[in-house]
Amino acid sequence: MVQDREPLDGSTTCDLLLEGGVVIALDDEKQVIDGGGVAISGDRIIAVGSSTEMAPFRAGAARAVDCGGKVLMPGLTDGHTHLFQTLGRGMGDGLSLVPWLRRFMFPYARTIGSELAVAAARLGALQAALSGTTVVVDNHYAPTDTATTLEVAGAIESVGIRGAVARGIFGDPNRGGEIMGVAPELFPWSNQQEIDITRECLAERPAGSQVEIWPGPENIVYVTPELIADSADLAAEAGVRWHMHCSESADEIEFFETIYGMRPVAWLAREGLLSERTTLAHAIWLDDDEVQALGDHRSTAVHNPVSNQYLASGVIRLQPLQDAGANVALGSDGIAVTGQDMFEAMKAGVLLHRVHHLDPAATTVEQFLELAALGGAAMTGFEGGSLQAGGAADVVILDVDKVRHTPWNRPVASVVHCGRAADVDMTIVAGEVIVEGGRSTKVDEDEVRAKAAEAAQSLIRDADLSGLTEGWFSSRKEASP
Repeated sequence: MVQDREPLDGSTTCDLLLEGGVVIALDDEKQVIDGGGVAISGDRIIAVGSSTEMAPFRAGAARAVDCGGKVLMPGLTDGHTHLFQTLGRGMGDGLSLVPWLRRFMFPYARTIGSELAVAAARLGALQAALSGTTVVVDNHYAPTDTATTLEVAGAIESVGIRGAVARGIFGDPNRGGEIMGVAPELFPWSNQQEIDITRECLAERPAGSQVEIWPGPENIVYVTPELIADSADLAAEAGVRWHMHCSESADEIEFFETIYGMRPVAWLAREGLLSERTTLAHAIWLDDDEVQALGDHRSTAVHNPVSNQYLASGVIRLQPLQDAGANVALGSDGIAVTGQDMFEAMKAGVLLHRVHHLDPAATTVEQFLELAALGGAAMTGFEGGSLQAGGAADVVILDVDKVRHTPWNRPVASVVHCGRAADVDMTIVAGEVIVEGGRSTKVDEDEVRAKAAEAAQSLIRDADLSGLTEGWFSSRKEASP
C-alpha cells in the first residue's frame, strides 16, 4: 500500500522516483515488495508501494530511476568505527586485543598528525558511503584537539554521509592506563581540559548537525570514573549520545576489578550512568546482572562481529541483551581490524552466533539486517533505518543482477549472505544521491586514495611500524630479481 505523509496539495510530483526493484522496507509490516518503488521529495520519503501504486508519480517525477534487477533498502549505520585507523590496513594481524593495542595501535595513535588523520577519515568515510552506509559513529582518538576533531567531522560530511564523531577522551593519567600499556602521549590534557575541548566542538557541531560531536571517554579501564561521569553529563546537557569501549576482552574485566573491585557495567549501573544515551562498543564480557542493567536502561551495545573474531575477543551475548530490552547496533570497528563493509558485518554476525551456540537457528538474517539499520538508528537518534512515508530519504540501491545472486529466491537472505559493498550502485542520504554507478558524486575518489596512500607511508615510517608490514608478499618481492 502507498503510504502518504501530508498531501502535497494533491500533487503526485516528486524529486526522485525509484521503481521496479525489490523493496526491503523494514517498516512496521516488514514489507518486501517485488517490483516496488520509493518516491522522494526533498529529504523525505513521500511514498512506498508496488509498481501499480507508484504509477501516479511517474509523470510528475523530476527524475525517475529504473531499478529493475536491483534492491532498494534503508541506509545502514556503522555504530562503531575508527576512521583515523584506515591507514593501518592489514597491520597488527594475529595479535589479541591488548598486544594489538600496545604493539600497533598506541604507537600509531601517538604518532599520527592532524593532516594524516583527516586524510584517513575522508578515505574511511568514502569507503562507508560506497558500501551503503549512510550513518557512521567514528570513535576518533588521535589527535583530538578542537581543530582536528572538527576537521574529521568535516571530512565525513564532505562525502555526504551523516553521523557522529565520538571524540576520544583520555584525561588524567591513571592506574588503568598503566596496566593497559597506554602510551603516555595519549594523555595530553587534564580531565577538565578534555571536557572543555569537547564542549568547544559541540558548540560548532551541536545536536542535529549532519555530523554531531559526542563525548567519547575512550575506555572504561583507562579513563577516570570522574571523567566518565562528566562525559555522560555533558552528553545529556548537549542532547547527544556518548560512546565508550567497554568489556571488550576478558583482560579488561580483570583489570577493572583489580582497580575498582567490581565489574565495569555493574559500576556504570551503580553510578547512574546507564541511559538511552549510553552507547558501549563491544560489551562482550557481561554477567547476567549487567545484561539486565543495559536492558533496564535501554542502553546500546554495539556488536562488532568481524573485529571480535579478528582479535579473538569473544562473542557478545546477543539474544540475552535483546531479550532484556537493550538496543543492539552493528559496527565494523574500522579498517585496521576489518573493513567498512556492513554487509560483511551482517553475514559474519549471523554465522558467528550459530557456530558459537552450535545452533543454526541461533540467529536469522532478518535479525542482523535490523541491527544494521534499525538498531543503528535507535543508537544514534538519527532518523532512518526503514523505508516509509514521512521518513528520512536514506536509501541504498544494490545491483543484484549478478551470477552471485542467481537464483533470486529469498531477498533478505540473499542480501545478508551474498551481499557485498561492491553491489552498491546508489547511496542516497536525505534525498541527495551521494553515490551513483558505484562512484562518489561528492569527492574525487582518485585524489582521496592518493592522499591516503601517501599519508600511510609517512605514518609507517614515523611510527616505526614497518615490521608490521612484513609478510609473504613483501618477502617474495624482496627475493625477486
